[in-house]
Amino acid sequence: MTTSVPLFDPEAVPVVGDDGHLPAVDAAHLLPDALRRRFADPPQWQPEITGDARVFEREPARASVLVPLVMHGQSLSVLLTRRASHLRAHAGQVSFPGGRAEDHDADAIETALRETEEEVGLARKHVEVIGSLPTYTTITAFHVKPVVALVRSRSRSRSKLRGGRRRQVPCSLMTPGTTRTFEPGTPKSIILEA
Repeated sequence: MTTSVPLFDPEAVPVVGDDGHLPAVDAAHLLPDALRRRFADPPQWQPEITGDARVFEREPARASVLVPLVMHGQSLSVLLTRRASHLRAHAGQVSFPGGRAEDHDADAIETALRETEEEVGLARKHVEVIGSLPTYTTITAFHVKPVVALVRSRSRSRSKLRGGRRRQVPCSLMTPGTTRTFEPGTPKSIILEA
C-alpha cells in the first residue's frame, strides 16, 4: 500500500560537502560534440553515492528526469526547475524536469521526455537524447534515472511551469573547482522564455 509523503523543507536539509577539492572540468569537454562522443562510448562508472538514506516508508517507484543541456553556440547551460511550494512531493526543490513513470511509458527516456513536455512544455522535437547516468534513489523511495539531452537554444516552452520556475545555469558555473562570486544585480541565471 502506498502512503502519501509528508511535506518537508528542502532548504532545511544541511549541505554536508562540496566538490571544491576536485579539479575544474576542461571547457573542451563541455562542448556538444565532446558530450556526444562521451555518451556514445561511456566509461565504466559507479557513483560514490547511489541514493539518500530512506526516510519515508512507501513502495518504491520508478521515475526519470531529463538533464537538459541547452546549446548556445558552443556553450551549454543546464535547465533547472524550482518546484512549486504547494506541491505534495518535493515542494520547493530545485530539480531537473521529470517525474514518475507511467505504465504506458516504454522506458526511462520516454518518461523523461513525457514529463519534461508536461512540466515545462519543451517539445521532444527540440531534444536530442545523448545518454543516461546511473539510477539514484531518493529519500522518498523514487528510483530516478537521469536522461541527458542536448536542447536547441531557440526552443520555446508551450506552457507555463506548474506553479514553479525554470532557470538556465551556464555549465561553466557548475564545474568542480570553479568558484564564482557575483556583484549585486548580476544575473545568476537566465530565464527560459515561456
